[in-house]
Amino acid sequence: MGKLFYVIGKSSTGKDTIFKSLMENAELALQPFVMYTTRPMRAGETPGREYYFTDEEGLSRMAGQGKVIEVRSYDTVHGIWKYFTAHGDDIDLENCNYAMIGVLDSFRAARDYYGAGKVVPLYIEVEDGERLQRALDRERAQEAPRYAELCRRFLADSEDFSEENIQKSGIGRRFQNKNLQECIQEITAYILEEEAR
Repeated sequence: MGKLFYVIGKSSTGKDTIFKSLMENAELALQPFVMYTTRPMRAGETPGREYYFTDEEGLSRMAGQGKVIEVRSYDTVHGIWKYFTAHGDDIDLENCNYAMIGVLDSFRAARDYYGAGKVVPLYIEVEDGERLQRALDRERAQEAPRYAELCRRFLADSEDFSEENIQKSGIGRRFQNKNLQECIQEITAYILEEEAR
């Protein structure tokens, strides 16, 4: 039976880099479970890799087909951006293992939808000062930096990922991303243990 390994953490904790490394590891044989968003694509993103990019009409169509597991709306300085999880016809948790990136709300929704035994959290942490510097460096590299949005996300993460919310989500194991390669090795070993269960 397959499992969905759910990479979770505040913004700029290295989730995308860790996810890419896990997906490239042939030993893990993970398939991508890609979320959807109505926000604009960032420089360097590819549709179907980080997210499926859609609009309100696309979201409504999928919801009408009963495929939407959860939807989150964020009132950003650039308007309402929505992120959502949808169950596609290509998902086969009976025979394959998947990995995806998300937040606590989407993790809980996926766990409730597929069952706790099928959805395994991989919670990534980085010290806040280091995380803020990483976010600033990433935003500076954008063609049109959105510093106000960076600040909004940083502050919202403190509330969204409070200790109370982490505990409420049933997350016990945490992975510290102080050294990227060591963190990836630790997560890889953990996934192999979980796949063997």
